[in-house]
Amino acid sequence: MSQIELTLPDGSIRTVARGTTGLEIAKSIAEGLARKALAVKLGDKILDLSYPLTTSGTFKIITPSNEDPDALYVLRHSCSHVLAEAICDLYPGTQLAYGPPVEKGFYYDLMTPVPLTQDDFEKIETRMKEIIKEDRPFTRINVSAEEGLARTAKDKYKKDNAERALAREGNDGTLSFYANGEPGKNWEDLCAGPHVPSTGKLKAFKVLSLAGAYWHGDQNSDQLTRVYGTCFADKDGLETYLKFLEEAEKRDHRKIGRDMDLYHIEDHSPGMVFWHPKGTVMVNALKDYVRSKIDRRGYKEVITPEIVDKSLWIKSGHADKYNENMFKTMAGDREMAVKPMNCPCHIQIFNQGLKSWRDLPLRLAEFGKCHRYEPAGTMHGLMRVRGFVQDDAHIFCTEDQIASEVADFCHLVKEMYNDFGFTEILVKFSTRPAKRVGDDASWDKAEAALESATKLAGLAYQLNPGEGAFYGPKLEFVLKDSLGRDWQCGTIQVDFNLPARLGAEYVGKDNQKHIPVMLHRAALGSIERFLGILIEEYVGDFPLWLSPVQVRVLALSEKYVDYAKTVQKKLINVGIRTELDETNEKVGYKIRQGEQNKIPYLLIVGEKEASEGKVSVRKRKEGDQGQKTVAEFIASIQNACRIG
Repeated sequence: MSQIELTLPDGSIRTVARGTTGLEIAKSIAEGLARKALAVKLGDKILDLSYPLTTSGTFKIITPSNEDPDALYVLRHSCSHVLAEAICDLYPGTQLAYGPPVEKGFYYDLMTPVPLTQDDFEKIETRMKEIIKEDRPFTRINVSAEEGLARTAKDKYKKDNAERALAREGNDGTLSFYANGEPGKNWEDLCAGPHVPSTGKLKAFKVLSLAGAYWHGDQNSDQLTRVYGTCFADKDGLETYLKFLEEAEKRDHRKIGRDMDLYHIEDHSPGMVFWHPKGTVMVNALKDYVRSKIDRRGYKEVITPEIVDKSLWIKSGHADKYNENMFKTMAGDREMAVKPMNCPCHIQIFNQGLKSWRDLPLRLAEFGKCHRYEPAGTMHGLMRVRGFVQDDAHIFCTEDQIASEVADFCHLVKEMYNDFGFTEILVKFSTRPAKRVGDDASWDKAEAALESATKLAGLAYQLNPGEGAFYGPKLEFVLKDSLGRDWQCGTIQVDFNLPARLGAEYVGKDNQKHIPVMLHRAALGSIERFLGILIEEYVGDFPLWLSPVQVRVLALSEKYVDYAKTVQKKLINVGIRTELDETNEKVGYKIRQGEQNKIPYLLIVGEKEASEGKVSVRKRKEGDQGQKTVAEFIASIQNACRIG
């Protein structure tokens, strides 16, 4: 019998007979390890403990751990099957579509005979606990294509899944099912695996939420119910995660945005934001902040059209490589496209008039409104929308200028993120994707130039193979918020392709025409998304410069409203965002309301303040700050408003 060699995590090599199972190897190491084992990993593939091993490679035995993504993957995959069985038991006639593990848990898309609600969660969990307590084995059943299709013939979604699996490259003409127990006796599901040895290994789980989903993500197809859940190796891991969810719910930008009257999104324009007055103040404050940073770095702001003839997008390559994400429209008999990106339009500005090497680098910036089609099920508040504004810019430069321009941008990103309190930043280096424009030589140059720039900037990065833009490699800047969540925001891309495709040229020192390199860059990314991140990071308690209302003036009684209005006018005249509370309520109530509304400063005015031309100052979370003249308060708050 032939043998295979397995390289263990400690570097040692174990030689075993071909066909040996992971469970047999675990037992040969220690009986305790075999009892704990959930699955094995051979190379990059996770396999059942009972799966016969036939190839050599790196090998590990997966045991319960909240820190091991492989352990969580197999636990959550198995838990999704227990969830599906429980729902099928409770709601006969349920049709199952798809139930994968995901980053923080798992979900199952299904069609039930009656709509599910959160009130059903308790009985679903109760039934899941019963299945887990029975400690039934997960049993793999391999069948022929014919038998597999016969098994799924009465289930529309599973039949579709089976047909797709058989058509997939590499399929050997068989299908696999898993029984939660004894085949032919207990519940079964079409599945490629892997799973834990038995249901009893699932120690800590929770059914979390419901959402709508379309079959295959196609909004013209069947609408299904998506049931979300999570599973951890132990109760401590689950409790920690549930506390995280509780904190995340408090910070949910959708709820805070509604409570603070910042914005709304509605079905008349799905994925597009209606900014209310207070939200618009924040959008403009963020834009002004960005302008203050880029003006001093030599950027020149431009404005370009939102709708452009499709011919430009054909030339740029977007019509081919990005077509499914673009909105189209007609202007008479001309086919137009709503811009998903600003770059082709910026090249059109560059192309106006003759440019020489002395004009480079030319940095064109725009708060450009872009539109991209996102499937209905993927949109989420401000975090993923169809219409958004970028703090976008494109730098036209020579090859020799790439490194210094990229390095300068990297310093800018760090500076800006630090201003918001984000100090932990991960940089990803994304290389050429399979779907791209340009030849390998231009991509070689672009990737080499970007790597040189990271060295000049002193950046450590994580390689992200195949995830570059279709026109060039990129750096992605990922910030970590106070809950430990990662958000990809800033990016810079080196492009040797679009300028050539769209006819951009400059006259070099040699009096010959050359094609400029184009650097696509955004520091914050989408303004909408970045504000969503800030709303959650600050829980609506914004820094003074960003707060939609910076000061509220409180009159102690109706007698002092005129003086309060005078104070308000003086503050507004110097650009301080101020509102007046002249309601006939007691001052204690007004103060509590101000704290609840997260107003940074409350100015209280009564007889003494009016007679002396002063205000009594209260600062949020710090309380009474004493009395100041209006001029003194203005000087102090203007200083406090500065950032960066």
